[in-house]
Amino acid sequence: MEPQLQAWPTSLSVEPTTSCNLRCPECPSGLRSFTRPTGMLDAQKLSDLLEGPEGLGRDLVYLNLYFQGEPYLHPGMDDLVRVGKRAGLYVSTSTNAHHIHGERAEKLVKSGIDRLIISIDGADQEAYSSYRIGGRLDKVLKGTSAILEAKASLGSRTPHVVWQFLVVGTNEHQLDTMKQMAATHGVDEFVVKTAQLDAPEDGHPLLTTDPKLRRYDRSPEGRWTLRNPMLDQCWRMWQGAVVTWDGKVVPCCFDKDADHAMGTAQNAAEFRDIWRSQRYGDFRRAVFTGRSDIDICRNCTEGTQVWA
Repeated sequence: MEPQLQAWPTSLSVEPTTSCNLRCPECPSGLRSFTRPTGMLDAQKLSDLLEGPEGLGRDLVYLNLYFQGEPYLHPGMDDLVRVGKRAGLYVSTSTNAHHIHGERAEKLVKSGIDRLIISIDGADQEAYSSYRIGGRLDKVLKGTSAILEAKASLGSRTPHVVWQFLVVGTNEHQLDTMKQMAATHGVDEFVVKTAQLDAPEDGHPLLTTDPKLRRYDRSPEGRWTLRNPMLDQCWRMWQGAVVTWDGKVVPCCFDKDADHAMGTAQNAAEFRDIWRSQRYGDFRRAVFTGRSDIDICRNCTEGTQVWA
């Protein structure tokens, strides 16, 4: 089948920074294992992508200011949000909430961000830090409270605050407790997310006992394999793309080290050329003819989030 491309993407993920304050064991930011450089997105470059008569904002609906790293380490994160809002987009991000407190929380709310996902992976410090290495649960709780208090004091309906619980073997016993904590703290939504593992195997500490809370199954021969079937299709090839802090356009969020960069875009015109380029077309064709041959697709777990 020849993939046909008729439209522009409706969503875009743009990376504010690759920097992170934590050392999460399955994350290239945490492991400091990137081969690509670490840096910060320039607000003017984001504006050049989104704004103006030919800007992507005229076609997009959704902007996710996140890929790798901790977005609120970017000193101008609120300015990035405002660029997205000026372009008329629904704007979200994901944070570990270690740098959000007091006046900072008020500025975050005033930026106009629509959705804020807070990673909170344990009901106590021991469970939380078993994955969020170097993190402090008390900072996450204080950051959450600061945002909710700022929303209330400003009379703001946004951001929609989501607690996201990455469930792993060291915290799965706390799932019910986490649901109760979410209700007590008054967040807008609680979501359970299964963990992507680079090399699942017997005894892996992050594999859950409950099969419903993991992405992998063990075969009778003892091999751990991805649960969902590897079909030669992918809606993301039309729906959106990812742009790294320095402008590399990659096909999806599973290409964490930008190994499959389709090109570099510093403005909307360059992105549009890349989106309809021969190289991007060849990649889409490969997805639809032999997806299992593409490395970033072999551990793709699209659709395996658990909604609670």
